[in-house]
Amino acid sequence: MDHNFNNRRVLLTGISGFLGSHTAIQLLNKGYKVTGTVRNLSRANDLKAIIEKHTPHIQNLTIAEADLNDESKWPELTQNIDFIQHIASPFPRILPKHESDLIIPARNGVLNILKSASVNNVKRVVITSSIAAVVYGKNKKDLDLTFTEKDWTDESNKKDSTPYFRSKTIAEKAAWEYLKKNPSGLELVTVLPGAILGPVLEDDFGTSANIVIKTIDGSMPAIPKIGVEIIDVRSVADLLIKAMELPQANNQRYLASSGYLSFKNISGILKKEYPNRKVPSKELPDFFVKLLSNFETSLKPILIDLGIERKIDRFKAVNELNWQPLSMEEAILSCAESVIALKIVK
Repeated sequence: MDHNFNNRRVLLTGISGFLGSHTAIQLLNKGYKVTGTVRNLSRANDLKAIIEKHTPHIQNLTIAEADLNDESKWPELTQNIDFIQHIASPFPRILPKHESDLIIPARNGVLNILKSASVNNVKRVVITSSIAAVVYGKNKKDLDLTFTEKDWTDESNKKDSTPYFRSKTIAEKAAWEYLKKNPSGLELVTVLPGAILGPVLEDDFGTSANIVIKTIDGSMPAIPKIGVEIIDVRSVADLLIKAMELPQANNQRYLASSGYLSFKNISGILKKEYPNRKVPSKELPDFFVKLLSNFETSLKPILIDLGIERKIDRFKAVNELNWQPLSMEEAILSCAESVIALKIVK
């Protein structure tokens, strides 16, 4: 594989999202030509203006309208494309009534892209999956283990998973399954990030940024006893590109995290940086969070993590791809600084 990636063409789904826009910026800055897909072209100009602030190569960006479930669009979009970064994924702020409304689009989106990619001789597809496809669907004794990329979430275990986690798992499994059944020359790599923080570029931000927003905007009197694997958006984008370029990444999964922190520790880091803000330091008793979740449905998905730390081995990408993620502190503080600068937090 020649290592001159200049003028290589990348199709990137979900460019308007938090991770999608950061990945597009890094690709443009490395000399790639990028076609980014959005569900609705009405945002194209705003999006270009945001991305242009971070790259001198905006002329190499094309924005196309495409829905993941619209089979007819992808054969055309994948023509003359060298690589695909499939980042788009339905992550609704409010869960749909029927789980299938989440799962079917996630799985079909992946399959539509892989089918078109194999027909059009795309070299490699990199799919952004999620740590959620590894660490859930476990029984009590499994939780003492340290999980790696060899592990899978058991989506039939509904007690220890949520509709969103199941959708990420089913979509990723469908991708590997498709490749097994349809051996073409197509290469596949999946990247599985934890909670993505880091600098927000606009006020339509990734869901994980809420962890930081809610901690510094004065709306949270106390914090639930849960924690997350944290990763900076710029480091995920960097890993997605390494996964795309490096020969040894083919056919591999890579967890993306720079470490685990409890919400209490995250609060502590933010309190130190913003001593004048009302940052919660008290932890909520578990039973109280369970009670609250009956009224505040956005809390429902976190119940399965109350008082549990799911341990992962986060070194495969570091060792195999020479990836050096930014620190957890950097991910948290750059996120806070950006949401304050954008007045998302007053």
